[in-house]
Amino acid sequence: MPSPSPDSAAQRLTPQLASKFAAIALGHVTRPYPNKLDHVLESEADALGIQALHPVFYGSFDWHSCVHGYWLLASLLRREPGIPEAPAIRALFEAQLTPQKVAGEVHYLQRPSARGFERPYGWGWLLKLQAELMAADNHRWAAALRPLAEAFADRFSLFIPKADYPIRTGVHSSTAFAFALARDYAEAAGDIGLLVQMAHKVRYWYLGDRDAQAWEPSQDDFLSPTLIEAECMRRFLEPEDFRAWLANFLPRAARGEPRSLFQPATVSDRSDGKIAHLDGLNFSRAWCWREIAATLPPGDPTRAAAEAAASRHLAASLPHVAGDYMGEHWLASFALLALTAGE
Repeated sequence: MPSPSPDSAAQRLTPQLASKFAAIALGHVTRPYPNKLDHVLESEADALGIQALHPVFYGSFDWHSCVHGYWLLASLLRREPGIPEAPAIRALFEAQLTPQKVAGEVHYLQRPSARGFERPYGWGWLLKLQAELMAADNHRWAAALRPLAEAFADRFSLFIPKADYPIRTGVHSSTAFAFALARDYAEAAGDIGLLVQMAHKVRYWYLGDRDAQAWEPSQDDFLSPTLIEAECMRRFLEPEDFRAWLANFLPRAARGEPRSLFQPATVSDRSDGKIAHLDGLNFSRAWCWREIAATLPPGDPTRAAAEAAASRHLAASLPHVAGDYMGEHWLASFALLALTAGE
């Protein structure tokens, strides 16, 4: 059985944490440098500055981190509208989420060399951001971002039939993670076609998987290939079907095995951007374990093991959300996923 863990009830979003996370994100979503571009030069004319290329999402070290920084702010504003940073969040969205600036982001996607831009990680996060904006009180923001969201939804629809194989990684290329996020958008937007496509594909990819060995983590993982597959399946299967699948996929989970999934990763150097990914791994594992646990009945020993593992993973990395920009520009988003999971 798993060892005792911190009280999971204390590891939830509070107004104080919401304020801290909002302040962190407000400090980087409009910070253009340092910046790691995902940009193919077709000619010298494409050697442009970051804000010329991406009028909205130019901060946070890279495009996808900026996108989920906006998701973090939108989610915090909805969940804790009374935090002191709320006026600054609204002002940011009013200034940045405009039809004109979003048109610049759409224009970037129309470049022939941008066909694979941010596939699939950035695609999933952009759609999750749009799902969050659709739940906001101010519908102008979602209306402004809608052309970009629909462009990425279209890219998913074109990509899915060609994706004969899943990408089973713990980094940005993970198909399970992208599909898990994109499902929120498909449901919120009523995009039944995309929802059906994704549901069919995840069954094709993962339904027959059995007895996962969980040879992880790799040194720069921020996702668990094993647990994110399980979380993806949870989102696309009926609860009873998911529980049956999980029993075959992780048959010894109630005993805390494979052990690698139940022990937090050690982060040896938080100033190293890739090694700092491991804090994200701890958060994303906590997120997955909490979501999985909420699907299992009370008294299920796997549920208890999952909840204990989530608490240990959160405790290991929650003190390190800020401190070095290599983690600070993105970790709060993953912390928020974990803190609000299973609600």
